[in-house]
Amino acid sequence: MSVLYLVVPLALIIAGVAVWAFVSATNRGQFDDLDTPALRMLHDDDERRPPSEPPR
Repeated sequence: MSVLYLVVPLALIIAGVAVWAFVSATNRGQFDDLDTPALRMLHDDDERRPPSEPPR
């Protein structure tokens, strides 16, 4: 039972740090654009590379 006096405050501190980290990241704008990074890989280059020479 006495371990609860250690675990409960420690859990509250860890939860507080997690909330602080989330709020800090949100205020810095880290979650502003969630679509562009996922779609960026779909945009291919317009230039076509010349085919390599076939092996002899």
